[in-house]
Amino acid sequence: MRFRSLSTLVVALALTVSMAACGGQRKAEKGDGAGGGRLTIATGNTTGVYYQLGGALAALISDNLEGYRATASETGASVQNIQGLTAGNYDIAFSLADSAADAVEGKNSFDAPQDIVALARLYSNYTQVVVRASSGITKIADLKGKRVSTGSPNSGTEVIARRLLTAAGVDPVKDITAQRLGLPESVDAMKSGQIDALVWSGGLPTSGITDLTTSMGAKARFIPLDDVLPALQKEHGKVYAAGVIPAAAYKQPTDTRTIIVPNLLLVRKDMPDDLAEKLTSLLLQNKDALVQVNPAAKGIELKNAALTDPVPLHAAAKKAIDALD
Repeated sequence: MRFRSLSTLVVALALTVSMAACGGQRKAEKGDGAGGGRLTIATGNTTGVYYQLGGALAALISDNLEGYRATASETGASVQNIQGLTAGNYDIAFSLADSAADAVEGKNSFDAPQDIVALARLYSNYTQVVVRASSGITKIADLKGKRVSTGSPNSGTEVIARRLLTAAGVDPVKDITAQRLGLPESVDAMKSGQIDALVWSGGLPTSGITDLTTSMGAKARFIPLDDVLPALQKEHGKVYAAGVIPAAAYKQPTDTRTIIVPNLLLVRKDMPDDLAEKLTSLLLQNKDALVQVNPAAKGIELKNAALTDPVPLHAAAKKAIDALD
């Protein structure tokens, strides 16, 4: 495949990010990728990495795949994205690997196995729990009795927030005052003192978290999560792993030990082989352009692209990855 030059793409992608920063929101339209034409991409909150990279991917598709135009839709993220993907409302979806694993196994948020496959493994999401410094919260167990934003309804953030609380012995329904807010609303609530903590699962850096830490300074801080990792892994498997939020990511005084989860790019099983192969090649060959939009894309690596288990890899995506390897 031959793609437009990197410099041209970076200009186009920068315009996409500018739209997101101004609150530009694309409404979801019923996907028709199986028949060519318009492709819709399910992303996430407007200040999250999914939205930025989804807009960038849409620009890459529109500029390089003849006969296709793509748009990125703001959503509640992972679970909602998968639900919309299988319903035919989207053609491509970003998702956390834990939510995608639940979908293929038909458990937790999903009543039955979902007909989804992956095009590639992407970067890892870092679980980021930010608390008011005056709250006295130093670990997940301290969230008991507090006002906590657990993320948008049906988001990957909400899934991991509830699992973190449960792993720490905190009932996510009875033991906290839960606020199911998107990231922009969570940040506003933290600034105004309406909540004591927020949970966010996203790449580094996430612009909404940057806004929060810049605005609140020492009045907000991250808490470590390594104490609940063993319980998470025992209950949900090795999809959860240890990670570190570097101090430099948000100009914090120290690194923060956290939990990471891979992200996947998903499609329905019926996506035509030719399109799936082209999309996978386009994604992996334009990493540098995506990094220009958000540094989290540095985590997209060819050597890991096929590591999507337990979510099946689309056969044509495997062909594309093998050809680039």
